[in-house]
Amino acid sequence: MPSINTNAAAQVALQNMNAIGERLTLTQNRVSTGLKVQGAKDNAAVWAVAQNQRADMKAYEAVSNSLNRATSIADVSIAAGEQISDLVTQLKQKATAAADPGGTLETRTAYNNEFQALLQSIAGFAANATFDGQNILDGSSATALQFLANADASSTIDLNRQDFTLDGLGLDPAPDLTTVAGATAALTAVTAALGTVNAGLAELGAEATRIDNHTIFVSRLMDSLEVGVGNLVDADMAKESARLQALQVQQQLSVQSLSIANQAPQMILSLFQN
Repeated sequence: MPSINTNAAAQVALQNMNAIGERLTLTQNRVSTGLKVQGAKDNAAVWAVAQNQRADMKAYEAVSNSLNRATSIADVSIAAGEQISDLVTQLKQKATAAADPGGTLETRTAYNNEFQALLQSIAGFAANATFDGQNILDGSSATALQFLANADASSTIDLNRQDFTLDGLGLDPAPDLTTVAGATAALTAVTAALGTVNAGLAELGAEATRIDNHTIFVSRLMDSLEVGVGNLVDADMAKESARLQALQVQQQLSVQSLSIANQAPQMILSLFQN
């Protein structure tokens, strides 16, 4: 016979209902946020590991930005360098034609005028190959540019400078094609300049490829870190959804159970009814 002073069944039902409510709240939070570990309170060890990985991801974002900047500087420099190489090739053509012993002064003068115009174009390309304030073709410095390669900034990737100015190419002072001797000397200088430009472009191309490869590596590493963090803290939405439905049913049943337990003491009243 139930007691009117202590309803043990109701107390047990209430405890079960509270426990189910706590589990339901936890599951609802996981479903709404998509996380099984939202903070240190949920799982201190896992949360700490995940936070460290998130810090590395942020650091690699800075590395990626640095490498993207390196790629842009290299691309601008290579584009300008290729134009300069084409112009130097044209210089060689003009110098070869002007070195023809059978040519006239008027012809050599015309070639010389074109030659000088091409030289000015080369100077302009070298001076204006700038991205984000950096120009690695203007001969203003011999120090290589350095860019981040890892998350703790202990490693860098270098981008060497090239001097594609007229002085750097050995074309300053400008050769004079108005005489056969001058044109012949110009041809020698231009041939050497073409070798310098093409060697510099080859070096720039190799460095740009290395930067691109490292950028891809960093991108994949960031993806792996993101997946790793997800494995640690993300909730299994399929399981959580199924669990949520089960807990909702359990909560409804616990409410009914508590209601039944609370009605039990009313049975004592039937003993006093006529």
